[in-house]
Amino acid sequence: MSDGVRLAARIWLPENAEIQPVPGILEYIPYRKRDSTAYRDSIMHPYFAGHGYVCVRVDLRGSGDSEGVLTDEYLQQEQQDGLEVLRWITQQPWCNGSVGMIGISWGGFNGLQIAAHRPPELKAIITVCSTDDRYADDIHHMGGCLLGDNLSWASTMFAYNSCPPDPLLVGERWKELWLERLHGSGLWLDTWLRHQRRDDYWKHGSICEDFSAVTCPVFAVSGWTDGYSNAVLRLLSNLKGPRKGLIGPWGHKYPHLGVPGPAIGFLQESLRWWDKWLKGIETKIMEEPMLRVWMQESVLPTTYYDTRPGRWIAEPSWPSSSIGNYQYSLVRGRLVDPDETIPERPLTIQSPLSVGLFAGKWCSYAAGPDLAHDQREEDGGALVFDSAPLKETQEILGAPVVELDLQVNQPIAMVAVRLSDVAQDDKATRVTYGLLNLTHRNCSENPEHLKPGERYRVRVQLNDIAQIFPHGHRLRLSISTSYWPLAWPSPEPVRLTVYSGISTLNLPIRPARELDAQLPAFGEAEGAPPLAKTMIEPEHHNWRVIRDLAKDESTLEVINDKGTYRLEAIDLEVQSKTVETYTYRADDFSSVRGETLCTRSFKRQDWSIKTVTRTVLTSSPTHFHLLADLDAYEGDKRVYCTSWDKTIPRDFI
Repeated sequence: MSDGVRLAARIWLPENAEIQPVPGILEYIPYRKRDSTAYRDSIMHPYFAGHGYVCVRVDLRGSGDSEGVLTDEYLQQEQQDGLEVLRWITQQPWCNGSVGMIGISWGGFNGLQIAAHRPPELKAIITVCSTDDRYADDIHHMGGCLLGDNLSWASTMFAYNSCPPDPLLVGERWKELWLERLHGSGLWLDTWLRHQRRDDYWKHGSICEDFSAVTCPVFAVSGWTDGYSNAVLRLLSNLKGPRKGLIGPWGHKYPHLGVPGPAIGFLQESLRWWDKWLKGIETKIMEEPMLRVWMQESVLPTTYYDTRPGRWIAEPSWPSSSIGNYQYSLVRGRLVDPDETIPERPLTIQSPLSVGLFAGKWCSYAAGPDLAHDQREEDGGALVFDSAPLKETQEILGAPVVELDLQVNQPIAMVAVRLSDVAQDDKATRVTYGLLNLTHRNCSENPEHLKPGERYRVRVQLNDIAQIFPHGHRLRLSISTSYWPLAWPSPEPVRLTVYSGISTLNLPIRPARELDAQLPAFGEAEGAPPLAKTMIEPEHHNWRVIRDLAKDESTLEVINDKGTYRLEAIDLEVQSKTVETYTYRADDFSSVRGETLCTRSFKRQDWSIKTVTRTVLTSSPTHFHLLADLDAYEGDKRVYCTSWDKTIPRDFI
C-alpha cells in the first residue's frame, strides 16, 4: 500500500496469462485466506481461473497474513486499500486492465462500497448476501431495535482479530505482528453501542445514501434464509445501471454451496456475467429476466432443512407491475376481509421474555439448526390473528406490511410482528417477520419518546419473501412486545394496545404464471476440486433451550463447534468453537444477559497458538454494561491478556 503496509494475497493464474493477459476477479475480505476460507476459496477461484480469469484473494489490512491492524468494519482505509489493490492488479503483466469484484457478506459489502468510488478498473461486481444500508438492514439493528446478533457478530470479529499471521508466510515477524494486532484492534462492540441511532457512522458505507454513485453492472444475490435478502430487491429498484437479482432458498452461503437446497450452478452463472462485462462476450444474460427467485412451498416447521421445495419464478423488472395488494383487517383472533364490517376494539398484550426463544438467528449462517421452530411455542405470549382456511392457494412475493393503530404504557417500546403458515394439523411455520422500535416510528436519526396512552399509527414492514400458502391452510399474524434474544428487549415491560378494525395486514400477491415453467433450468453446482481437509474432531451445532422452573430462569445456549481439522497442504491443524448463552429471569427485563465465548487455535509440529475471547452484555433501564476479556497463548504460556469494563447509556433502545 502507499503507506508501506503490505497486504497478503493468494493468486490463481491461467497458464498463459503472462503471455496473453486476461481480466482479474478480486475477493477482498478479513476471513483468513490461509486457513478459514481456504476450503471455500479452493472450489471457486481455481474454477474461474480455469475459465480464463486471474483470481486474487486478499486479506484486509490487519487480518489473516496482511500487516497492519483492523480496528472496525468498512473503514475508509479499507476502501482506499481496495482501490489501490484494483490499480495494482491492472498493473500486473497478467491482467488486461479489466477487473471484477465478487464477495459474500463482508466482500459483498465492500464490493458495493468500492463500486461507489467508480474506479475505472472496476467493470462489474457480484455482491452476495450483502446490504446497501448498514443501519437499517445489517446485523446491528432492525427497525431501530438492537439485534442480539450485534453481540454475537462483534464477538466473532473479536475472535478473528485475535488470531496471528502464519510464520511460514510472514517469517520471524509473525509474533510482532500478532501482538500489534492483539493490542490495537480494540473492542468493536463498544464502538457500535455508542451509535444507537442512524448517524454518520452508519451512513458511511451505506450506498443507499446515494444509489447513483454505483454505475457499474451489479449482480445481487442472496437467499430467503439469509439475513440480507431484502437488499436484492432494493438494489434492483434503485440502481440505474445494468443489474440482475437472484434469491434462492439458501442461508448465508454462496449458491453453489447453498443450504437449504437446491444448490445451483452459480459459478457457471457468474462466468456468464464475467464473460459479458469483463470480456465483452455476448452471453445473453442481460436478455433474461432481471429477477429470479425461489417460490417456496409450504413446509412443516423445523430448525433445519436439507432442501426447501419450491420452483423458480422470474420478473422481467422490479418493482413488478404484476404484484397486487390483498388487505386483511385485524379483529379479535381473526384476519378478515376488509369488506366485512368491523367494530373498533382495543386488544392488549404484555409479552413475556420467553417470546423469541424459538425464533432462531437473525441471519442463518450454518443454515441450521438456527431457523425458527414451531411458532406455537411463541404465540402464547402474543396477540394472534388467524385467517379462515384459504379457499384457494395464495402466493406472495415482496414485503408484507402491517399497519397498526396502537398505544403503549411506556415511553420506549418495540413490536415484533410475525407472519406464519398454519397447516391443517395446527403446526405454524414462520414465513417472515419484522421489528419496529416505536420510538423510531418516524425516523431513526431523531427518535421520539412515546406518550403513554396516546394513539399512534405505525407501519411495520416485514422481510421480503416468496411463499406459497396452500388451499386449506391459514395465515397467522402474531404481535408481541418482546422478541428476546433475537432483539434486545425494551427497558421495561410494555403493555401494548392494538385497535382492531383499523389495523391491517397487506400482502403482496403474485398470481402464478405458466411462463415460469418455461424458464431455463440452472445447471448443477460445479467447482474446482476442493482443498484436502482432514477432520480430526467432528463439528457440531446445537441450540438448547433450558427452563429452570425452580429459579424461574431460562437459557438459550448456542454451540457452534467447527471441530478440529488439518489442512494437509500446509500441515496446519485448526480448531474453532463458539458458545453463545442468553439468559433471563422471570419477567425482569433488567436480568437479560448475553455472553459469547470463542476459542481459536492453530497448531503444527513446532508452533501452537490459542486465543480465547469472552464478551458479556447486560443492561439496566438506562445503560448497557459491557465486559470483555482477551487471552492469547503461545503453547501453554499466556503471552497477552486484557479486559474491558464499559458502561454505555441507552439511547431510545
